[in-house]
Amino acid sequence: MKKWFFWMLFLVTGSAAFSQDIVVNKLRSETSRTIKKEADTSRWTWKRGGLLSANLSQGSLSNWAAGGDNFSLAVSSYFNFFYFFKKGKHNWDNNFDMNLGYVQTTSLGGRKNDDRFDFLSKYGYKMDSTGKIFLSSLFNFRSQWFDGYTFSGGVPSFASSFLSPAYIILSVGFDYKPNDKLSVFVSPLTSRLTVVANNKLSAQGKYGVPAGKNSVNEIGTFATVNYNNTIAKNVTYKARLDIFSNYNNRAQNIDFFMTNLFSFKINKFFSATYSLDLIYDDDVRLFGPNKTSPGLQTKSLIGIGFLKPLNVRKG
Repeated sequence: MKKWFFWMLFLVTGSAAFSQDIVVNKLRSETSRTIKKEADTSRWTWKRGGLLSANLSQGSLSNWAAGGDNFSLAVSSYFNFFYFFKKGKHNWDNNFDMNLGYVQTTSLGGRKNDDRFDFLSKYGYKMDSTGKIFLSSLFNFRSQWFDGYTFSGGVPSFASSFLSPAYIILSVGFDYKPNDKLSVFVSPLTSRLTVVANNKLSAQGKYGVPAGKNSVNEIGTFATVNYNNTIAKNVTYKARLDIFSNYNNRAQNIDFFMTNLFSFKINKFFSATYSLDLIYDDDVRLFGPNKTSPGLQTKSLIGIGFLKPLNVRKG
């Protein structure tokens, strides 16, 4: 009996000691384990970059029976810079685009054939757990740098200038961003200010601004779609579509502004580019016998030249 009792005591004591060793070893492994920290969402993260491109084309004729300009030279350039911020539920996107073009011919002399700068700033606050829908505010400023002329029968007619016209948009709405390539912003309440700072153009009542005034403000609904993607090997496509409807004046006649830019990379520094701009503004009268009707405005440019992506930096 004593021997049986002794063996029972030995087994219980040994089991307790073994269990204690397991607990001690587990505690040691827990204390030595590396703790994985949660991502720090209190710090701003940013991304910036851009693109610079310049194209040059030249042509000359001598004793050419079919006719044409004896000499022509065209230069076009495009510059883009973006700066994006992100912190927790906050997003702030900034984008600047600038186009400049010049053409020289023996028949009409020198003139610009492209001139636009466009700044877009958009702040968004994340509304859902997927991070795709944002309550956003938007500011957009679009105008040009230099005087512009239209030519009818070879006679130049003054048509535009710096801040004539200029478009300023202030908007609050919802922004849907399913990925880093696409953004769809929709606003039921938008203010669009059209400015004609040049008094000569203002006196003519250009760009929907009443004659003698330098600006007019419209309230309506607004939407903008931005898309930027590599659609094939060495082929990128960047597009933007703006739509505006004025609540107080023919709301069914929707104004739109669309830009398209295709870039075909040849090598590290050279590429072919094709751009197509489309504009319809119900207040801009360009067509008809007395220019009393609106119409679709188009601008198309193609060229081969220098292409330099600006370094993308993150932080």
